[in-house]
Amino acid sequence: MVDIVDKAIRSRMMSGIQGRNTQPELALRRALHRQGFRYRLHVGNLPGRPDIVLPKYRAAVQVHGCFWHRHSGCRFATTPASNPSFWQEKFSGTIERDQRTTRALLDDGWRVAIVWECALDERGVDVAAKALSAWLRGEKAFIEFPHPEN
Repeated sequence: MVDIVDKAIRSRMMSGIQGRNTQPELALRRALHRQGFRYRLHVGNLPGRPDIVLPKYRAAVQVHGCFWHRHSGCRFATTPASNPSFWQEKFSGTIERDQRTTRALLDDGWRVAIVWECALDERGVDVAAKALSAWLRGEKAFIEFPHPEN
């Protein structure tokens, strides 16, 4: 498949994709703040620099983009047709890194929540924040929103 934009435009588009302060992350942060939670952002001394850290609950929240982090079964987790071997290698590296990061956080005694981008559409942000709130007040060490089976 031929790219519909030239190399310079594609490069500019790809460089605009950021790893932090994404729209889904900002939406979840606002919803958590409205519920009274206070948190720290991108804490550098924790494995993977979690997006949201709630020290009071010893919890780390990762907001994963469905495309980059390969949310299984999600309509946003498409694979580009051009250069598929490059993309497969890139995606598998991301998945392995995510697993290492989650395991390291759990091993260090942190509770971990993964919130997928698709769970944070306009109607789902408050639902996800309420579910996250219930999880924070509970005892469970790991949770994923939405669960891959949903």
